[in-house]
Amino acid sequence: MTHCKKILLLIATLSFHAYDILAQSGETMNSLSIHETLKTKFIEGNPIFMSLVAITFIIGLTICIERIVYLSLANINTKKLISKIEQFVAEGKTAEAIKLCQDTRGPVASICLQGLLHADDAIDHKQSIMDCAGVEISKLEKGCTWITLFITIAPSLGFLGTVVGMVMSFDNIEIAGDISPTIVAGGMKLALITTIFGIIVAVVLQIFYNYILSQIEDLTAQMEQATIDMDEIIAEYHKNHQ
Repeated sequence: MTHCKKILLLIATLSFHAYDILAQSGETMNSLSIHETLKTKFIEGNPIFMSLVAITFIIGLTICIERIVYLSLANINTKKLISKIEQFVAEGKTAEAIKLCQDTRGPVASICLQGLLHADDAIDHKQSIMDCAGVEISKLEKGCTWITLFITIAPSLGFLGTVVGMVMSFDNIEIAGDISPTIVAGGMKLALITTIFGIIVAVVLQIFYNYILSQIEDLTAQMEQATIDMDEIIAEYHKNHQ
């Protein structure tokens, strides 16, 4: 429950920050509410590219939230788990230690389980632990490639929308036959809105992505420490059964 509360708090905080940044981009901030300002600026942008940016944000944010929830659930009290395993093994209760690992979620428990299942083989257990660690790291990093893709795509779509908008602005100037400041300013304003939203989407996703990377690094460090601890526990197990 504590991890879930932290996740919800983080999401709410970042959402409010993003909301404030979007609201400040409007010149009519003083006369319109935040909701009205956001809606107005979004509608003013190029509908095709603004829709693509919005879809990119929704998909990217969904993947980020899924990763944060997964990583938070995978994070356990590693020291407590290792301590219990060490106690069971020292007492000759290997079956209880295996059952404990099977009932515990997360990559650390999976690594410990593989070590215990191959504890009788002094060489094979190390390879089993390494293989399991590789698989678990792949699971932790799942989806990260897509997040980086959306971080790159969002501003690119914004820039593309800006270029298209500028071309349309020049077309309007050509049709009017006059380089009026009103026509130029209006066209440039509409063109740049897509860039603003694209950059904001990329910034928000980047914040989530960096948090996800920090969680992965923390879990990886726990897995490395668990590997060392399990090697020592199994070595002690072999000494007691020689």
